[in-house]
Amino acid sequence: MSRSLRVVVVLVCFALPITASTGLTGSQTTPTAQTDRERFVGAWRLAWMEEPRPDGTMARITDRRGTLMYTSDGRTSVQIQFPDSQTSISNDYILNGYEASFGTYEVDEKAQTITRRVEGSITRRLVGQSLTRAYRFSDGRLTMRSVRPEERWSTTWERY
Repeated sequence: MSRSLRVVVVLVCFALPITASTGLTGSQTTPTAQTDRERFVGAWRLAWMEEPRPDGTMARITDRRGTLMYTSDGRTSVQIQFPDSQTSISNDYILNGYEASFGTYEVDEKAQTITRRVEGSITRRLVGQSLTRAYRFSDGRLTMRSVRPEERWSTTWERY
């Protein structure tokens, strides 16, 4: 037997028991189904927002920039910057054309909702509030909307 063939035989003899004992089999390389909570984890970029026009129809707005982050240990952060022409916008979420907050989150997969508990925000009146959003994962995107009927907007995010 040639020297190179002996080396191959020795390597195979050592590799088989190690592979078997460590559980490195082909059946374990298939990914398991993720929970919705696991699907949230990571960084997302704002794709678009939808808001009602004065006539009640919805407008898709794509000129805003934003980042949404979820960590596996239950932390979240969101930031959205509006274009220069909208820097005067201020409301419960936005101050001078900028939205930013951070806190914790919980996912209710059965209800398809996520609740953010705001620990800090550019608009201080949000601090301490729980904000519940309905969510949907579709085509690699995450769409969220308020569960409050008077808030008729939605945000759609894509993974970075």
